[in-house]
Amino acid sequence: MYIAQPEMKDPAYGLKNVKMSHGEIVKKYSELHKMIPDVQDRVVAMYPSENHVIVEFESSGTAPDGKKFSLPICTIFEIKDGKISKDLTYYDNF
Repeated sequence: MYIAQPEMKDPAYGLKNVKMSHGEIVKKYSELHKMIPDVQDRVVAMYPSENHVIVEFESSGTAPDGKKFSLPICTIFEIKDGKISKDLTYYDNF
């Protein structure tokens, strides 16, 4: 669903957008699932516009220290030619 090298933003990467390949995106989410095997996302709402879709969701699971967590997240997807060109994700990384 992504272009070859979309711009990604994630608090884990710092404040700037980074370009990632498909392989890097797969690696990112594979590592997340290894670290938090029971991670689940529940979509709260979606807000579409002409070339963007904003998705509000809640991620939950069990952290590596054994504590349960619930984290509100918001992602802004920019769509170009039917594919995701930007994936800008915001959450509290503390």
